[in-house]
Amino acid sequence: MTGNVRLVVLDMAGTTVADGGLVEQAFSAAARELGVEEGSADHAAKLEYVRATMGESKISVFRHLFGDEALAQQANVAFERAYGQLVDGGRIAPILGAREAIEEMRAAGLTVALSTGFARVTQDAILDALGWRDLVALTLCPADAGGRGRPYPDMVLAAFLRTGAADSVREIAVAGDTAYDMRSGVRAGAGVVAGVLTGAHDAAALADAGATHVLGSVAELPALLRGFAR
Repeated sequence: MTGNVRLVVLDMAGTTVADGGLVEQAFSAAARELGVEEGSADHAAKLEYVRATMGESKISVFRHLFGDEALAQQANVAFERAYGQLVDGGRIAPILGAREAIEEMRAAGLTVALSTGFARVTQDAILDALGWRDLVALTLCPADAGGRGRPYPDMVLAAFLRTGAADSVREIAVAGDTAYDMRSGVRAGAGVVAGVLTGAHDAAALADAGATHVLGSVAELPALLRGFAR
């Protein structure tokens, strides 16, 4: 039994925000800057790893890919710059019904936070592009939670501590589109860990990673949580 849900922690890209594959485009731009030729076997292997680790902190991904902290930092800066330029070019939009779902949950008395594996500068660019600066109580990137992104539980637990909205971690609902989101929610002890099918991973991958529910999109989340909310 999950108990009452009072705090909702939502992923951004793929869950509440549709970015149309911008992560892959920004990665290719960053890889070029580090001398990885697009179309090469090295590029293909690295891109496959990026796809497989959607939802993980981006700096962690680059540390794995390049094996050197300086190169990883360089790649991360290039990635964030490229992604920010794509965002500024109007290349993102809300997932259909996402804003309305957030507003409905807030109106029902739930506290909502948005989390991401991107750096703060990129998260802010997305929030500004969508006009979401004042939409939720809290926005979190890995640096806001000690530097560790998903699959660690840190951002979920940071939302729990900073908002004070819930009395127990079992009163948290986490929603995301990747296995990393699910693992983060499970490790945090969240009562509801909902996977959505609008992003990187399919229903089987989400369930295997611990999803308590799999939804078509975040638009279905308010109806699910009505059974858990006070």
